[in-house]
Amino acid sequence: MKHLALILSIPLLLVTGTNAAPFVFIVRHAEKASTSDKDPDLSLQGQKHADSLAHILQDSQITSVVVTEFKRTQETAAPTAKAAHVSPTMIPASDVGALVEKLRALNGNALVVGHGNTIPDLLKALGIATPVSIPEDDYSEIFVVLLGDPPQLLRLHYPF
Repeated sequence: MKHLALILSIPLLLVTGTNAAPFVFIVRHAEKASTSDKDPDLSLQGQKHADSLAHILQDSQITSVVVTEFKRTQETAAPTAKAAHVSPTMIPASDVGALVEKLRALNGNALVVGHGNTIPDLLKALGIATPVSIPEDDYSEIFVVLLGDPPQLLRLHYPF
């Protein structure tokens, strides 16, 4: 039931924002295959999670996908980027300023795949006043930011 509600809510967001500012879907990378490797691939569960994300966002009119230099963000974004027929843009995880600049220049909706420790700073830099913290074992959140004035945040969870 939660899955259905989430899927139905995304097109509603897009309809209400047709002539408005772009939406940015921000997610943490999916589950890693290893915790000891500095740049691990996704686990099998993480790959399923990435496929689920692409399915959820399939009608979201994604025109831009942004990832970091780490494989886990790139592999999480890959199914969505492929479905949207876009090539991901890589911005270093530590360069929140460059990411915000890119997002503010958007002409369409975007997916950003980041990290549990960088997403809170990104949301704050986008003007979201509500503090966000992401538990180490939580890979279920989709932060939807409407880049209006003021920006608005919708926090969703998805099953995988």
